[in-house]
Amino acid sequence: MFDQGKSDASDRRAKTLKVIRREGFYAERLAHALSIVAAFSLKYGMMAFNLARNFLLSLSGQLLILTFVFVMIVEIVILIPSLASDQERWLTDRVRQAELTSQAVDTSEKNAVSRPVSSQLRKSAGVLYLAIQNEGVRDYVLFDQNVVVPEKVMDLRQTHTNIWHDITYLWAPWETFMGQPDRLLHIVAKPRVRSGEVIEIVVKADPLKAYLKASLLSMLRVSLSISFLAGFLVFVALSVFIVRPIQNLTQAIQRFKTNPEDVTVTRPSGQLNEIGHIEAELASMQEEVRQALRSRARLAALGQAVSKINHDLRNMLTSAQMASDRLANSADPIVAKALPRLERALDRAVALAQNVLTYGKSDEQTPQIQIVKLKALAEAAAEDAGLGLATQGPEAVRFISKVAKGFNLEADPEQLHRLLVNLMRNARQAIELQPNRKARGRLTLTAVKTSEEVLLIVNDNGPGIPEKLRDKLFQPFTSSTTPGGSGLGLAIARELAQLHGGDVRLVSSGAEGTTFEVRLPLKP
Repeated sequence: MFDQGKSDASDRRAKTLKVIRREGFYAERLAHALSIVAAFSLKYGMMAFNLARNFLLSLSGQLLILTFVFVMIVEIVILIPSLASDQERWLTDRVRQAELTSQAVDTSEKNAVSRPVSSQLRKSAGVLYLAIQNEGVRDYVLFDQNVVVPEKVMDLRQTHTNIWHDITYLWAPWETFMGQPDRLLHIVAKPRVRSGEVIEIVVKADPLKAYLKASLLSMLRVSLSISFLAGFLVFVALSVFIVRPIQNLTQAIQRFKTNPEDVTVTRPSGQLNEIGHIEAELASMQEEVRQALRSRARLAALGQAVSKINHDLRNMLTSAQMASDRLANSADPIVAKALPRLERALDRAVALAQNVLTYGKSDEQTPQIQIVKLKALAEAAAEDAGLGLATQGPEAVRFISKVAKGFNLEADPEQLHRLLVNLMRNARQAIELQPNRKARGRLTLTAVKTSEEVLLIVNDNGPGIPEKLRDKLFQPFTSSTTPGGSGLGLAIARELAQLHGGDVRLVSSGAEGTTFEVRLPLKP
């Protein structure tokens, strides 16, 4: 017996452990399933949230929201007078019903009825008090002795002749909504179906409040339906005619940015509205950019070749200059006579090669701003430009500095030096090549400092710039009138000034000379 009981207990424990393991297995599977559901819910919830967020931030979503809001505003503007009209209509209906009820009194003797009949008439008319006045005298009155007639009167005889009446008329329904539950309304109107000057009634406000609430809810349902429908229709129309074309334009710009050479990125839709004009202008602009990129690529390849040629040419010219220096000691008079002309030709060739190499750099360095003593820098630039100072001979173009000795400015000294050298060299070359020149060549530099900028005025007494060159004066390779010139001097000068945030412009040019103005803003 003992062994049998022990065996039964072991079986029960085994069954219990088996049930526990099974329940644990199912609990583990349930937890795993719940974790999968939670992960998917989180994943797709975040996707839905991101989609909704992106839509609301997009032009389409904003148009939909704005359309809905604007339609709702219009509906609210319509709803306020509609609600006031509903209140007036309800009150007028009570007055007309009271008029019809009052005719029952006319059939009674001496226009009097018993109290039960009066209560029944008032109940059928839906009023607590009814009075007809004729020439200031009440013909008869139906009233409840427990009712106190309010002193405040709503006069339906009034016409809205001023803004105060309009405000009162529009505010009346909201006053009804906010009134006390036991509020009474005292109404005065002019009879229409019977004789008399005035009819007065007193009604409870609760039935009117219930009527207005039902009317308000009905109008809100209609307004929301109209708002959603109008918003959807406007959204669809705007999406088709505005948003989608703009999205196509955006995609075309992105594709053009990725591959400018692809001629299929913009295909105008042919619309005759502003979107069509934008598409046509974009297609035209992209074609111009493609042409510019092709030209730039060709110029870049050409520039590399020219740079290599110039580099080798400079080496050759340097060797030729060294040979000309050795010829300077020759006693041959023919050589001595031809040597200055050879030296000038070599100098011009070296300067041309140097200018082409300098302009061919991809970018100028960022200016290293320092405090510059302008007078000393200008004199050094004049010497490098081949101008003669006051102590030199009368054959050289003279440089006159009107810069005060202590005049300082903030600029990159190397770039400012190059800027002035280019301007001065151009002026010197133009003066030296002027035919039948009688007066000595002269170049004057004046500096003026204002509250915002420094003005450097370069003036010469040369022959002036031809009218046909003035429009392309600062374009590279186009503005030179000097034999052997590169046409880069003014282009380089303007680029250096613009790196400082300023500019170079032609002020005047004529038979009396030419004036350039260099504008450099003061540093904060």
